[in-house]
Amino acid sequence: MCRKIFIGATGQHCGKTTISLSLMHLALKKYGRVGFMKPIGPKWVDFNGTFVDKDAAMFSSVFGVEEDVALMSPVTLTPGTTRRYLDGLIDSKEPRRAIRSACDALESKYDFLIIEGAGHGGVGSVVGMNNAQIAAELNAPVLLVTGGGIGNVIDSVELNLALYHREKADVRIIMANKLVPEKRSNTLGYLAKSFAESGMMVTSAFDYLPTLADPTLLHVSELLGLALNGDSVERSRICHNIQLGAASSQMVIDHLEMSTLLIVTSSRDELLVTASALHHIPEYNTRLAGLIIAGHVPVSNITQRILDDSNIPYIRIKETSSEIFYQLREHVSKIGPEDHEKIELINSIAERYIDFDAIDAMI
Repeated sequence: MCRKIFIGATGQHCGKTTISLSLMHLALKKYGRVGFMKPIGPKWVDFNGTFVDKDAAMFSSVFGVEEDVALMSPVTLTPGTTRRYLDGLIDSKEPRRAIRSACDALESKYDFLIIEGAGHGGVGSVVGMNNAQIAAELNAPVLLVTGGGIGNVIDSVELNLALYHREKADVRIIMANKLVPEKRSNTLGYLAKSFAESGMMVTSAFDYLPTLADPTLLHVSELLGLALNGDSVERSRICHNIQLGAASSQMVIDHLEMSTLLIVTSSRDELLVTASALHHIPEYNTRLAGLIIAGHVPVSNITQRILDDSNIPYIRIKETSSEIFYQLREHVSKIGPEDHEKIELINSIAERYIDFDAIDAMI
């Protein structure tokens, strides 16, 4: 009989996908066959000719189960889906039927199944299958991921529990994630005290790690919708810092922080040439992840040749350097199949921070 768990959250950006990856990694140490499912896919991609949720595509690639990707993402909210559903052009029972059928098929193949929700408890209501309804329909015990903190976590958990309880879904675990390291013990103590009479287990995941929130070069390329030039091997490199190359070349280079994505105006030939030359020096390679070359002015021919010859990763964009700087600073990175650095880091940290046996016992 397949054991299963539903990964919900109190809101966006709590870390559901990170937790799902962690549980997948840990479950594979105990169970021979571990599967994944994203019942409602609000963010879809074309994966080998099939429209599926981005997370389902990522899990299928990372864990080598591409043949199950359609089952892993039975309902995708492609453009127009919600309007067609509300207009009665989609059978109101179809989303439930598709999710139930896919889950039954996956349960027959796997020993342990991780079912990841989308956003907070109410996401999916527009097609009659929100997270709470899905967890209840699939009879899957719920692990609810929250952010760090005390008061805001308790408030958001209570708000979501009302919906899960209304739908008769079984929330068994509260998992605090993105904790402030020096407040970790204190936070968990108060959360445990707050939910002591609920019967739910309060546990923890990761401390807040900027590394997991920082984008890779590939993410930046996809966000901007522009090609990543240069060394393709470095596309999964994480950009820990974003810096404007506004000062003199010497000052910019001297103040590079670890793994910086440097935004340079296209007319700054001397800085572009200097950055290109430093790409092959190990001391500076660790500090300079790549370039965004911004502005309408064409890069000079000789500078372009030096850039291409150095193989430094770069993206060419027409917006001004200040515009792109603020756009990237507001971006929240998600994990993709090419993010080998992040996935390896998640797996290694999960083994230290997440008590899988305790979670498994609760379900």
